[in-house]
Amino acid sequence: MDTKIGSIDTCKPTTGDVGSPPSNAIATIQDCAPTTATSEATLGRHLARRLVQAGVTDIFSVPGDFNLTLLDHLIAEPELNNIGCCNELNAGYAADGYARSRGVGACVVTFTVGGLSVLNAIAGAYSENLPVICIVGGPNSNDFGTNRILHHTIGLPDFSQELRCFQTVTCYQAVVNHLEDAHEQIDTAISTALKESKPVYISISCNLAATPHPTFARDPVPFALTPRLSNKMGLEAAVEATLEFLNKAVKPVMVGGPKLRVAKASDAFVELADASGYAMAVMPSAKGFVPENHPHFLGTYWGAVSTPFCNEIVESADAYIFAGPIFNDYSSVGYSLLLKKEKAIIVHPDRVVVANGPTFGCVRMADFFRELAKRVKRNETAYENYHRIFVPEGKPAKCEPKEPLRVNAMFQHIQKMLSSETAVIAETGDSWFNCQKLKLPKGCGYEFQMQYGSIGWSVGATLGYAQAAPEKRVLSFIGDGSFQVTAQDISTMIRNGQKSIIFLINNGGYTIEVEIHDGPYNVIKNWNYTGLVDAIHNGEGKCWTKKVRYEEELEEAIKTATTEKKDCLCFIEVIVHKDDTSRELLEWGSRVSAANGRPPNPQ
Repeated sequence: MDTKIGSIDTCKPTTGDVGSPPSNAIATIQDCAPTTATSEATLGRHLARRLVQAGVTDIFSVPGDFNLTLLDHLIAEPELNNIGCCNELNAGYAADGYARSRGVGACVVTFTVGGLSVLNAIAGAYSENLPVICIVGGPNSNDFGTNRILHHTIGLPDFSQELRCFQTVTCYQAVVNHLEDAHEQIDTAISTALKESKPVYISISCNLAATPHPTFARDPVPFALTPRLSNKMGLEAAVEATLEFLNKAVKPVMVGGPKLRVAKASDAFVELADASGYAMAVMPSAKGFVPENHPHFLGTYWGAVSTPFCNEIVESADAYIFAGPIFNDYSSVGYSLLLKKEKAIIVHPDRVVVANGPTFGCVRMADFFRELAKRVKRNETAYENYHRIFVPEGKPAKCEPKEPLRVNAMFQHIQKMLSSETAVIAETGDSWFNCQKLKLPKGCGYEFQMQYGSIGWSVGATLGYAQAAPEKRVLSFIGDGSFQVTAQDISTMIRNGQKSIIFLINNGGYTIEVEIHDGPYNVIKNWNYTGLVDAIHNGEGKCWTKKVRYEEELEEAIKTATTEKKDCLCFIEVIVHKDDTSRELLEWGSRVSAANGRPPNPQ
């Protein structure tokens, strides 16, 4: 039985939490009333309608001569809104943030100079399994194969450089320079992005976007994606082998990983936790994917920098289920996790490995957890052990009047701001560690980019997420070094009436790098950040800025941002000491440094 893509109930997709997109976000294409005017039977309008059907109602773009006509036809679609960005990198980051909330995102740039600028953001989306549709306005179709040299290229008559770059960071590439197969190429690209949950590349020749063709004579008929199904015999064998292993265990635990999202298995994971009684934790890059108010939730498992008492329970377990994990040098804290493969059940999106032994393919993660939940023997031993050793963590001392603000005091106030109507975006850096310690209320979104870890990502991601989920207020935590990379698109947030609260943590440099390996290159030029944002605001739109140095100033700023300035973009620059870092970053940095500094093996 086919599964459709988008929502058949409405022409506008439903918005979901940033960490857990709605289960139907990319499930069915919307069946909207057709419009069949000849003037709309163009390639550009066809692409626009397909984007809307897939769930995209906002595109993030930077104009260039090769994509101008295409943009005309995209924005002619009433259901599609154009968000003009300051540069292509931020447009790509915005599509990334949008996809985290909406389930799919799209950006539009021009050939090569735009394509290669957006490439880094698309690579990040690929690493995080996000379906981002990267659309490029390409050369005139008549120029292909003519040995001509075009502008915006590296001066060779070969136009394939951009395509070759995108081949390694997208799961499908469509170069549309003939109208006859444009319909098929566009449909294949979009459906592949949704099926694989990876970015795709679509290049549209600049002279084709406005051209009518019989294949575009009416709204595209909703197409169906063949669902991925578990092999019934493989599923049964995987469940039996897992039950045999788990039922022998004394204190089993469960740990959610980042691929819970791509597998759409968060709900099934929680079903298993409810049925089994196992203690439940998440890897850092899966924070927000499961409810933190669950009675058996331990916190973040991150080796030596885990939530207090979580590491001890997980690593002392005699069986652990890891759901969609990624064990890289960062998530493993410099390869220092004390885990053993023979104790682990590793559940991939479509494969199960039991105790470093038998592997069962063609088994979907959600199906596996639901079947396991029906038959698993309840065992609360690990959680009971956690409950016995747990000691509530203390609160940091309140700052004295006019005492320089400490980061640990700051995040006590941030915790009080969180609700189901907020979402947290944490930039690469010490914000990773400080935000991991926040306790998310039900419905509060949470995102960060751990696998790729590109500094500056959060500015564009905040723009994209806030555009996708206007009912939520985004709280972004950005270091000064990261902000300097992508600051320009604060302008786009103001222009589009967004109301996020950005906390700019000014500590004078690349603090996360300092804790891995220090040097003069980690010190940056200090900016007057609030002054910069005021200049960008320039009296147009709603924006409020505040510079704070003391705890009482922070409290007052938060109060203002959440009351009289609740409908404004709020930018709060928090000035802290350059060495004021989290305990977790100090520990993590030294371990990652040791991993980076391993000497070469003897030859």
